[in-house]
Amino acid sequence: MTKHSDTGSIFRSQKFTDFPTVTEALSAGRIGAAFILAPLAMQLAEAGIPIRIVYLGHRDGTAIVVRKDSDIRDFGDLSGKIVAIPSRFANQNILIHKMMKTWNMPEGSIELREVPPPEHPTALQEGSIDGYIVGEPFAAKAEVDGFGRVLYYTKDIWPEFISCVLVVREDLIDGNREIVQELVEGIAKSGKWLDEEHEHRMDAAEVAGKYYYFQDPELLKFVLSKPVDRVKYTHLAPLKDDFDEIMELAVEMGILRGPIAFEEYVDDSFVKPLDQIDWGIDRLPAAVAADGARAGASR
Repeated sequence: MTKHSDTGSIFRSQKFTDFPTVTEALSAGRIGAAFILAPLAMQLAEAGIPIRIVYLGHRDGTAIVVRKDSDIRDFGDLSGKIVAIPSRFANQNILIHKMMKTWNMPEGSIELREVPPPEHPTALQEGSIDGYIVGEPFAAKAEVDGFGRVLYYTKDIWPEFISCVLVVREDLIDGNREIVQELVEGIAKSGKWLDEEHEHRMDAAEVAGKYYYFQDPELLKFVLSKPVDRVKYTHLAPLKDDFDEIMELAVEMGILRGPIAFEEYVDDSFVKPLDQIDWGIDRLPAAVAADGARAGASR
């Protein structure tokens, strides 16, 4: 799947640190595929950008984090506080609003501030925010560095949470279905490999830290094991019921102008049951799992 893998096509990956930049690159056709926020993908499709969701990046893998010495003990304690979100178009934003409804908190009870994901831990440490909700490994960063603690894992408040999705430009789908199929199956294979054994996760953390995230592999090992179901890499088919719920909440919040049909922004024709995928080799190397670094991708 990449130059660090043993088999498959060569995909060039590019790391982005903010969503406006990856969105612009995707819209302009400089990349053929990318992992982006689920509601953002819907908004781009609504705006006429020719993309389709073909797979998920992972399940769960997000947490609400507060300072370790904070007196915030439950969601209600966030009332009147400043909480960072990755983007207005993030499912993390939708989750916060969903939780506010559950806790009967009026709109505006929490001040939500858009902050690029890599800056969330620093903002918490410096005290410019009271908490943040973001995907890994930035959720765990404050925890590992000793100044943050997890208030909630999404797996416990919105099970099977969807954060990032794999979107592919329609011209790539129309012009080279085979390469899109290979990309999706590569992600499915690496996800199964990651979820089947603890040691696979540790091997993947070494490779992903060195070649993709450029971060301490120990941080990634923590993310993939503390707890082990903190983030999951199987059951990644885009399901209509999941996305209809996100869509309806996004419309309610004004993120989308109106309802958008699942079929208008999803192409699930590339999804195969794992037992129907040709594995090719008996055991996938850690480098294949490192494709789950989930950076923007192009061929």
